[in-house]
Amino acid sequence: MKAMILAAGKGTRVRPITNEMPKPMIPILRKPVMESIVELLRAHSVREIVVNTSHLAPVIENYFRDGNQLGVHIAYSYEGYMTDDGLEGKALGSAGGMKRIQEFSGFFDETFIVLCGDAWIDLDISAALRQHRENGGIATIILQEVPHEEVHKYGVVKLNEQQRIVQFQEKPKPEEAVSNLINTGIYIFEPEIFNYIPSGVEYDIGGQLFPALVSAGERFFGVKMDFQWVDIGSVPDVWAATRKALLGEIEGFRMPGKQVRPGVWTGINVSIDWNMVKIKPPVYIGSSTKVEAGSKIIGPCMIGANCLVEAGAEISECLISDYTRIGNMATLDNKLIFGGDCISPDGTVLNVSETQVRWLVSDMRRVLNPSDIHDMMLFNNMLSFYGELAEEAEAA
Repeated sequence: MKAMILAAGKGTRVRPITNEMPKPMIPILRKPVMESIVELLRAHSVREIVVNTSHLAPVIENYFRDGNQLGVHIAYSYEGYMTDDGLEGKALGSAGGMKRIQEFSGFFDETFIVLCGDAWIDLDISAALRQHRENGGIATIILQEVPHEEVHKYGVVKLNEQQRIVQFQEKPKPEEAVSNLINTGIYIFEPEIFNYIPSGVEYDIGGQLFPALVSAGERFFGVKMDFQWVDIGSVPDVWAATRKALLGEIEGFRMPGKQVRPGVWTGINVSIDWNMVKIKPPVYIGSSTKVEAGSKIIGPCMIGANCLVEAGAEISECLISDYTRIGNMATLDNKLIFGGDCISPDGTVLNVSETQVRWLVSDMRRVLNPSDIHDMMLFNNMLSFYGELAEEAEAA
């Protein structure tokens, strides 16, 4: 069986993270989520994979190259064009991207699987394929149940007694949803599916192709399967996935690095005085990171590679990306640090480079200039002043 991974979207619900990396490259504890998908496909003997790219395409293509290092063959279908200012992405929609590949080479000449590149899954692909063939349909969606209040984030389906899809809704309001069975972004198709996809236009699988199949009365099935599906479709999802991995709630997920003490994993070349740092697991600390004496890290927490946590800093339940410097007066609680952005789990963003706290959280490779040092001195003096006032008031 051949496969396609959908990786052309802009990931608007995961901004500002996706301003610098495409959504399939967002890591769950160091590993891009798309890499886990490729490994799963290989485990089920899927060796030929085409990936459609657009937004920040070189980030994906330069990382995976031809797939040889992962034991598969990977090709790319770029959606966009070159301008004087560089690459300009123009995604064709999920179904439009499929059609472009098919018209280029006829690649999909047998039953094939299409997966969104933004979720960690452990689906038994072989079992899903067997069920698809037993049903004898042109298309099968792999489904899961979610709490009714969450259906607004997904495509929702209604099945009849034969598991045929009789209604499809794209992100309905909870009170209007026909069920709580949702589309996981995993599809199995027959090549005849291309009869329903127009050429040269933007066309979506969930919003356009599936409703067209229902209207045509096609043999279109939904199969509910028991598997782990950890979505990273939004900023809260990214943090939730990281927490689950750290807490051991993703069965089969392999922690990176080595466990140096109960619940604490590190990469190599890490500089930590374990007797002088307070760490409450679960915590992961990346390679070449330095954690200075007197700092505090409370899990679940992930600190990336080549970071510096200065003496006195306190980090609680955070996701810290690579090359981040956490200043000695910083107290971070429930934050995601990506580049120049400090993000709350609900998606609220504080751009630290545009505020007076830029010296509390900054790029590790950045040299502090005199104005930063001046700000630090003023801040420390202010803390000392208010501390003395508090002591005097307590003594009185």
